[in-house]
Amino acid sequence: MSILVVSVSHRTAPMDLLARLTLPADVTSKMLTSLVASEHVDEAVVLSTCNRTEIYASVTRFHGGLQALTETVECVAGVPVETLQDNCAVFYDEAAVSHCFSVTAGLDSMVRGEHQILGQVRQALKHAQAEQAVGTALNALFQQSLRVAKRVQTETAAGAAGRSLVTASLAELTDRGIDVGGLRALVVGAGSMAALAAHTISDRGAAVTLVNRTLEKADRLADAVGGTARPLEELTQALDHADVVVTCTGARGLRLTVDDFRHTPVRGVIDLALPADVAEDVGELPGVELVNLDVLARIAHGDSAGGLGAGAGELAEAEALVADEVKDFLGLRRAAEVAPTVVALRSMAQDVMTAELVRLNQRLPHLGDKERSEIQATVRRVVEKLLHQPTVRVKQLAAMPDTPDYAAALRELFALDAAVIDAVSQTR
Repeated sequence: MSILVVSVSHRTAPMDLLARLTLPADVTSKMLTSLVASEHVDEAVVLSTCNRTEIYASVTRFHGGLQALTETVECVAGVPVETLQDNCAVFYDEAAVSHCFSVTAGLDSMVRGEHQILGQVRQALKHAQAEQAVGTALNALFQQSLRVAKRVQTETAAGAAGRSLVTASLAELTDRGIDVGGLRALVVGAGSMAALAAHTISDRGAAVTLVNRTLEKADRLADAVGGTARPLEELTQALDHADVVVTCTGARGLRLTVDDFRHTPVRGVIDLALPADVAEDVGELPGVELVNLDVLARIAHGDSAGGLGAGAGELAEAEALVADEVKDFLGLRRAAEVAPTVVALRSMAQDVMTAELVRLNQRLPHLGDKERSEIQATVRRVVEKLLHQPTVRVKQLAAMPDTPDYAAALRELFALDAAVIDAVSQTR
């Protein structure tokens, strides 16, 4: 079984395509069901955020699995296979493990080193588990990736700075002459991104107003930051009392236009939603600065360090940690893959030993119980000693990268029954 990833992200595709691939929970559920029902896919996880949509799958065959993934995207999300192929990256097996760890640790994000992706990955895993689309392979991969991300956050400078799309957007506004300290800030939405924005802006000294479709959620968030809350129906009135607006609903029914901002005191607009909440031409209004995901993507891809956020030195430390973790994970996986062969070898030895002891009993029926017991114990010790070193060494050697397939060698040398090995693999 191998891991396959199809990734459409800010690195490979324009924002309009990413918007088309932003998948609500019900669509993701449909995609997961379709994937695990296909011939070459056994497990699947779908990760969909504001700057990436990725499918992780445990597959039996590369080409068959890739076809299943791309055709499922076309069927469920309506993106043609050809378009997907032109705007995606594909990772397989060891590269897929490395990519998963880097993504979860925030090292592949638009703002490199950001933390929010960890929660999004955790939620994607929980969703796939609820849909019964995850088995041992992807569960092990994602559980380890979450642990690695925590290490990056707590042990490296890249993860310790608390960077996010919100802080990057505020930095860009500051560069354009708008510091939110002391200003009136309106936050539209009450999800995780809106909560992060509200806390960050409040900490910088802005007076925060929350607007959300569900007023109760806005009230709770407003209480947490010492702000006020208003229902979505009062958004237009709230704009009349705001200097800076941060919106991150991603609701396809919300679209703020030039007319909504034309006669307001708003000077800075941050739109972190996908699909976008704010029309692009709002940034053309006199005195209004618009920072959206397109702007951040251009900054990230134009940065000599390869992205927003952590610098080259900080990234090197985090990437080294991730590389070590990938190596360890792959070693453990290779060692685990040889285990069914070892079990089959021991099972064969047990069968041979049992048959020979039965034969001995038939040939020497007058042996006393004490002698018979001593012979049995001696035979077992001999078999165990003969098997011990080969089974220990094959596990050690299998864990090493770029080594021969020692498990295959054992299967050939001892003519092990493939059916037994398959049965052991299925029960693990």
